Amino acid sequence: MENIRIAIADDEALFRKGMKLILNGYPGMQVDIEAENGVDLLHKLKLAAMLPDILLLDLKMPEMNGIEVAKVIRTEYPSVKIIVLSTHFSRAFIINMIELSAVAYLPKNSQPQEVAETIEQVHSKGFHYNNEVMAIIRQNIISKQKPKAHFSFDLTPREVEILQLICEQYTAPEIAEKLFISPRTVDGHRNNLLSKLNCKNVAGLVVFALQNEIVKISKIY
Repeated sequence: MENIRIAIADDEALFRKGMKLILNGYPGMQVDIEAENGVDLLHKLKLAAMLPDILLLDLKMPEMNGIEVAKVIRTEYPSVKIIVLSTHFSRAFIINMIELSAVAYLPKNSQPQEVAETIEQVHSKGFHYNNEVMAIIRQNIISKQKPKAHFSFDLTPREVEILQLICEQYTAPEIAEKLFISPRTVDGHRNNLLSKLNCKNVAGLVVFALQNEIVKISKIY
């Protein structure tokens, strides 16, 4: 199995190098790119022989900050999954970055084990929102809710069933096992959902499904 390729963009050299040392110590993880700001990161991505799977992104950086970087990554490198690691852990920043396709958001003082576990979850599921972040997403949805007509999204019962399990943060193999189908079939349904709901990634599916009350989640797994 190939290593999870990781890039780190953070202007604090000590944090960046410490994070690299820690993550390289986990089996199956490899930090390929270190960048001190957004300009440096985009230059290194352009020259990279292989793009990283995961980007650990700080928000406050000189020359080009994390928000500006996320906008470029979303359009030019959509396969790179963004995990925000920031001292700015407020509702406004979290919602803004999720809207810019961040698939996880952690405070910068998180334990190394939590960062490693989040990387693994993002790599296997496509996103990972912890309870605190999911609560903020829900609050944001509730605050924006207005009376609206019910739209038909032309989803099959099986697609709704799979969307529910995706929102509960099950992996494709786990969904396949629960529904007695193959992981490839799950991937096919997921791709259909992305197309039908016009979402760029799995994280977008989750937010869209909650916003439009296609599924309901009682707890986070």
